[in-house]
Amino acid sequence: MNITSYADFLHAAHAQPEPQRLLFVFAEAELPDQHTPGQQERFQSGGGGALTPIMCVDKLPDELSDFAGLADESRHTGQRWDIVFAASMPGKDGAAPSSSDAEKPLKMMIDSIHRGAIEKFLAFDRNGDAVQFF
Repeated sequence: MNITSYADFLHAAHAQPEPQRLLFVFAEAELPDQHTPGQQERFQSGGGGALTPIMCVDKLPDELSDFAGLADESRHTGQRWDIVFAASMPGKDGAAPSSSDAEKPLKMMIDSIHRGAIEKFLAFDRNGDAVQFF
């Protein structure tokens, strides 16, 4: 399945043989401390920068019916974010993973994002559209 939106992500989660728990790491784009003038110019025009994880959450697919719900919930934290990384983890024997089960994978996602190893995650912008990094 080609996932181009948050709706596609939810659809894919519902289509899996085992119940899923969705993992989200919200990140803010920042200009690195040691940046070049070119990097600064690109960042100011809306590109480049470093992605810094600022918060995370896990949800069951039925807890959020659309991206607007996820974005609205994130606004209540008061944290500004630019990109949300998403992944899912399967349950077992017809039971979805618990929030406790999601703690270690969320920490691993945060570490991966810090290292720039983001290729295994989906990423969505503030509108819920899939983002690809080159």
